[in-house]
Amino acid sequence: MTTHQTTRRAVLATTAAASAGALTTSLTHTAAAETVDGRPRVDHFQHGVASGDPLPHAVLIWTRVTPTATATPGSGQGPAVTVRWKVARDERMRHVVKSGNVRTSASRDHTVKVDVGGLEPATTYYYRFFLGGQRSRRGRLRTAPTTHATVGDLRLGLVSCANLQAGWFSAYRGIADRDDLDAVLHLGDYLYEYGPGEYGMGPDDIDVRPHDPPHEMVSLSDYRRRHAQYKTDPDLQRAHARHTWITTWDDHEVANDTWKHGAENHTPGPRQDGGEGSFLRRRARAHRAYDEWMPARLNETAKLGDGDRLYRSFRFGDLASISMLDLRTYRDKQAAYPVADGTVSDPSRSITGDAQMAWLKGQLTTGDHAPQWKIIGNPVMIAPVTFADLPNALVDPVNDVTGLIPADGAPYNVDQWDGYTADRREVLTHLRDHQVKDALFVTGDIHSGWACELPLDTSTYPAVGDSFGVEFVCSSVTSNNLKDITGQPQLTPVVETAILANNRHIKYLDFDSHGFSVLDVTAERAQCDWFVIGTRAEKDTDITWSVSYATTAGTQKVQQVDAPVPAKRTDR
Repeated sequence: MTTHQTTRRAVLATTAAASAGALTTSLTHTAAAETVDGRPRVDHFQHGVASGDPLPHAVLIWTRVTPTATATPGSGQGPAVTVRWKVARDERMRHVVKSGNVRTSASRDHTVKVDVGGLEPATTYYYRFFLGGQRSRRGRLRTAPTTHATVGDLRLGLVSCANLQAGWFSAYRGIADRDDLDAVLHLGDYLYEYGPGEYGMGPDDIDVRPHDPPHEMVSLSDYRRRHAQYKTDPDLQRAHARHTWITTWDDHEVANDTWKHGAENHTPGPRQDGGEGSFLRRRARAHRAYDEWMPARLNETAKLGDGDRLYRSFRFGDLASISMLDLRTYRDKQAAYPVADGTVSDPSRSITGDAQMAWLKGQLTTGDHAPQWKIIGNPVMIAPVTFADLPNALVDPVNDVTGLIPADGAPYNVDQWDGYTADRREVLTHLRDHQVKDALFVTGDIHSGWACELPLDTSTYPAVGDSFGVEFVCSSVTSNNLKDITGQPQLTPVVETAILANNRHIKYLDFDSHGFSVLDVTAERAQCDWFVIGTRAEKDTDITWSVSYATTAGTQKVQQVDAPVPAKRTDR
């Protein structure tokens, strides 16, 4: 998403660079702080474990090993090693059902990604990795039910927009502390590309934890090191070890406001002339590091380097499907700012690309055996938003959070589906014409919480016209929201009131919180609970329930409910 309008290539503050250097030194020291018989004792499993992309009979498991003290992420150094892995039915790892060996080396940054097959559906397992007499922490995974299984309940954690420089990952702590999730959906911006001093906490860009490397990531080594730094966070490690994740990327996994041939935060041209080289090469490096470091199947395989198609789907019996979108790799360039013509409605422009659009429509209409709920993992907001009555003094702060708005007001955020209205109309018309019920978009990106209905024409809704789906938007883990940027929380109600008054299909908006959400789906309804953290600057800040909204099956409408779903479950 569009962030605040800073000079992206500003020289880093000396103190920030020094802090980042100190952090890198500390991480290196940790890797070889002790000695055994005069030799460095290396912690082989510094970056935790993870599982992802659950199928009925297979789940990915992941780790990264540090075989020697010099084999740090992005270094290109270190020997090839063989890592053992085991999957068991019990927490004590006594009843092993699958095991094997996998070879890794510096060519893949010593990451390990195994597609474990032959598992039972809808079953919880435990897994662990082994190298050189050491074992990793134990992870827990869960397979999906079979396609035609009767499923009574599906419960998902929702997270997005985790900027390490902007605060502690307390939202991940909240996810890790829960024992009732079938999976976690990460909806994009898993990490951020900026260097220290460029996009930190609040209006002064305070770096709670400065990024490593201490500059904007551009090279393959940069992207690998940044992924590695994020996966040293203890709360993120716990959340990955506790739950199976389903992820997609947004823009910051590459660079801000990415589109298929460029990005706002990319300067083309030779390095010697102040450029950052070829954007397509930069994106390829970012995608390669993502493939190495994330528990996701690109091109539907665990094999590295066989493609970078991330849009894919998952089935949870007769209850729900989850279609994860990639809304960066195939999109046309964002419309010019300010919007002064019909560019945003040009049918030749796309946010999905033709192939992904055809795939998505197919996922929404899968014949007689379609699941009841069609959940779409949607990196940027699809509900229309107009800011016509927003005071001009608040336009810039809202731009920092939500996107690009002309100073005199306009109905478009051109980095979202608002900037590609032909594609949005195609999706909603498809839902209408095929009488698809219970389409549910879950979204990240804009650092705020929303609950929306999705009509084709917002100007007459709800007096005329129907809603053809609903959208729940989760707030950011740490990335700046409106009050963080303005420093004046008393202004937020002005913005929220203006938006709600001009958008009758939007039923809930919270511009000022950080945290995570829990989506609970049954045959009767889908409910989203928003949980918020206290302050990002405090590692042990409180986590509290904020609000809940639900959509009753078949209605395509949302309404507030009085309490979150109970954390205890009796269905398994």
